[in-house]
Formats: sequence, structure tokens, C-alpha cells
Amino acid sequence: MQQCVEHFLAAVWEQLTAVYQQESKRIMDLKEQSKLQAGVFHYLKVAWKKGKSPNGNIFIDVYEPFSWSDSAYRVEAGPYIQEFTKVNQIEELFSALCTKMETLFQSEQYGFRFFDYHFQVVLEFEHDGTMLSYQKKLLHDHKLALVKEQLATFIETKVMAELPIRPSDHDEFFFAQYLVNPHFFHQSASEIEPLICQLEVKHRANKERLDQWVYYYTMAFKHWAEKYFLPYYFEQTGDYIQEWVLKTEDMAQQLEQERLNFFLYVALKIGQKEPATRLEYLELAKQLGSQQAVDYLQKGSGRFESMRKREMFQGQANDVLQTIDIRVIVEEEAAYREALHYIIQLLQEGFPKGYKLTFKSKVKNYLPVKKLAKSKLHQFFANCLEYPSLFPLVANYAQIAMEEFAWYQDVEPSEKSAMPGTYAVFGLGLYSKAYFPLVEHYMALVDTEHQSVQDAYAEAFQEVHGLAVEVMPVFVAILLGGSESAKPLKGMDIKGLDLLTALVQELEKKEDYQRAFILYRIFGSSKKIAQRLKQEEAPMKNELQKLLQWMDL
Repeated sequence: MQQCVEHFLAAVWEQLTAVYQQESKRIMDLKEQSKLQAGVFHYLKVAWKKGKSPNGNIFIDVYEPFSWSDSAYRVEAGPYIQEFTKVNQIEELFSALCTKMETLFQSEQYGFRFFDYHFQVVLEFEHDGTMLSYQKKLLHDHKLALVKEQLATFIETKVMAELPIRPSDHDEFFFAQYLVNPHFFHQSASEIEPLICQLEVKHRANKERLDQWVYYYTMAFKHWAEKYFLPYYFEQTGDYIQEWVLKTEDMAQQLEQERLNFFLYVALKIGQKEPATRLEYLELAKQLGSQQAVDYLQKGSGRFESMRKREMFQGQANDVLQTIDIRVIVEEEAAYREALHYIIQLLQEGFPKGYKLTFKSKVKNYLPVKKLAKSKLHQFFANCLEYPSLFPLVANYAQIAMEEFAWYQDVEPSEKSAMPGTYAVFGLGLYSKAYFPLVEHYMALVDTEHQSVQDAYAEAFQEVHGLAVEVMPVFVAILLGGSESAKPLKGMDIKGLDLLTALVQELEKKEDYQRAFILYRIFGSSKKIAQRLKQEEAPMKNELQKLLQWMDL
């Protein structure tokens, strides 16, 4: 080995040893480490750049760097760097670096879980004004076999096992990474999709875990697409907004159909959380010559009636993009009836309930409920509710559409997000007492932890219906359906023994925490009840005493 190579490696190894020793101690101290994680470190990049100093600097990355960050350790190179005058010397350096790293990688010098089962060595060296680049992948066969065993056990005992058994959140993170790793799974929807669906079913009753699982596999799929698929066929251009530009038409012709099919599957799965990315990927697949992508963009999956044309309305649906387009040609009840029938049929056949609706109409109605987004979807249902004869059909739609932990896509995820069926239920509850049971059902189903548009409904309901004994059950249900951040109603006061008794009777059916929440929304604090208690006589006083006791629990 030439001396310049030895000196270069010695400088690298001195810095690398210090980093690895510190990181080894940190990893040893980790209390919770997933059995699916073979190890932490799987990357080393060593780069020499001349820069402005006489001998330049050596840069060492122990984690794969992001394009926008610089976390490399910097070592000042010595005079030995001047001896690197030929390409074969740089190649010798890379070979020696790989040999030294291979020995360390296969050992357990820093503990069994220090290195992953695979490792990538990269060398970049500036020579004659150009940057030479070399890379090699290392594999630890024994560790790979162990991970495969752990993965098989995990699927059998955690993924496929009956509830209440669930994987840990930490394990699911690594499991998502393995789904797109050819060392463990074929890149096909038929093998991966059942496992993804199994965990989605398991987490259906726990929104946080469900959202986390969807996030994990979405990020894993996106990483695969943008590192292992798209760069082979496209180049990224632009500084702030990066775009993928097809390299050559020949590249598209060389693409295997099975690989393209998997990319389409990835696009659809990502779309559940990132609709814009789904659309981008489908457009890229279209450039790669995918007729399936063209069909997805134009008609959806083909499972649903993508186009319906009538004299009074036109409807178009795309389940892949989760969009429905409604155009009212004649502003009459019949047009809205036909449109409702079309949407209801789609949902009955399994169309995504959390769709986005585009709507073209000359009439713009909105419900008198604060917080509701003035979206096209809101406008459509408010227009439908102008026709009382359509109320039963709107109610039918609401019953089909309502689904816990689902939201319309008419707005970006925010405080204005609404569960499917929201606009229909809110309108029916304001316009007709016949639909109070529907409102109660909605309020029992709505996710009070992650949705808040229903908080303003109590005020709108009271303004329309007032407070009476017969509306107390639904009014209490509306209050109880408020979000965790719901505030007390302004100007709220319950006068009269009959109303107070009706309130007490409804509260007697509730749990203590529910009573306290309802009373908070009505009175704000127990102080207000206590003040009234001093002013009233029996039997009003007796009822107020019950309220005060419940609120102070």
C-alpha cells in the first residue's frame, strides 16, 4: 500500500474511531430497540475536496446526508495529499477503504446492533477539476438471515395474530421500511397489500395508531420511489420546486412492466395521505408510457360509473383521485335529485367517502353555521336543502356517508375538516325536527378529539329551534359532541322548571365526565350555578343542586 494511501486512511480512521466510540456508547444505552432493527449504521462517505487550503479537507459522513444539509465531520488533509496524482492511486485508496471497512463491519467491535445488515461505502475525490466517485455495497449474511427470521416471527405473532395483539409503534416503523426492500419482499402489491390492510384493520379503532401506520408506509413508499425508481428514468431540476424530467424515451422503453406496476401501486397508496404526490406520480408514470396511469387519471380504477350525463346535470367520478364533479345544468329540484342519486350509488358501491367535490352552479347557498368551510361540497348540500322534498334523500346520503375517522377532502387538513355527511346532517337538523335522531347519531359518531367544526352547531341550532323540553335530548347530544377544545356557549341560560328538569333527566343518563362537560358548555363554571342557587326556591333549587354536585365531581 502506498504511503499516501496509508496516511489518508489513518486520518480518516482517527476521526471515524472517535465518532464510532461515542455512538457505540449511545446505542448501548438505548433501552428500547426493535428486534427488527439489525443495527443503526449502514453508510460511510469519505470525500476529499481541495478548497482554499493548501492540502484541502477530508469530509466524513456517517449518515447518508440530505441534499440540503452538511453534517460531515471535517479533517484537514496533510502534505501526503500532494502525492495523489494518478487515478489508480485513488482507486487503490477506495479499495483499501472498503477492505478496512469490511473487516470492521463484519466484526462486533462496537456491539452486535451497531451496524445494520448492509453497508454502503462511498469515496469522492477531486482530481483534475472533476469529482471522481466510487461506491460499494457490503452485506452481512448472518445478520440478514437473522432479520428474516425476526421478520417472519413478527408477521406471524404480531401482524396476523388476532386482536388485541398489536405490534409496537417502533416495530411498525422498521416493518414499513422492509415492505419495499427486495431483500425481504417481492415488489408486488399482491404480497404487500394484505399485510398493510391487516394492520389498518387492527388500528381502525385507534386513530393515532392508524394515522401513524399510514404515515410510516407512505414515507417508506415515497423513499423507495424517489431513491430507487424515479432517478433511473428522470432527472430532478429546479432549486426550490424540484421537478422530474424524463431522461430519454429509450429509458421508458427499457422499463419492466412489473416494476412500473409496483410504482403505480405505490402512487395509489401514497395518495391516501398525499393526494398531490399521487397525482404527480401518475403523471410521471404516464410519461413512462403507462396506459394504466392514463386510465387512472381520466376514469379512475374502472370499478365505478365514471361519467353520467342527463339533461339537467352531469356527473363525473374518479375513485383513484377521490374526486366527484357535479355540474347542474338546470337549477331545479330534479337536477339535484339526480346528482344525489349518482353520489349515493357511488358510495354504496364502495367509492371513497372522504372525496373532494367540484361543483358548478349559479346558486350559492351556505348553512348558517360558523366554522364551516365555504367549499363547493358545502355549497352543493346547502343547495340541495333548498328543496324540502329532497330531505329524505339527503338523509339517506348522510347515513351512508358518515364514517368515524374519515374526512372530506374539500379543504386541506385543518380545523375546518369535516366528517363525511357533516353538511347534510347539519342542514337537516336545522331545517326539520324530523331529523333530530340523525343529528344525535352524528354527534355520537363524530371524532371529538380531531374535529371541531361541530362546536359552532349548538349556537346555530339554538338560534333556529330555541330551547324547549322536546329538543333537550338532541341539544344535549350536540353539546356532548363538541370537541375537547369547545368553549361555553355565549348568552346561554336555562330558565323555567320544565327546561331545568328536562336537562337533569338527560344528564342522569350520562357518565360523570359527560355531565361535567355538558354543564361546562352551558354554564361555564359552577360559580354561575351557585349564584342562581341562592336566588331560587324549591323545587327549582333542588334541580340546581343536582347540577352543582355533578359539575363539582
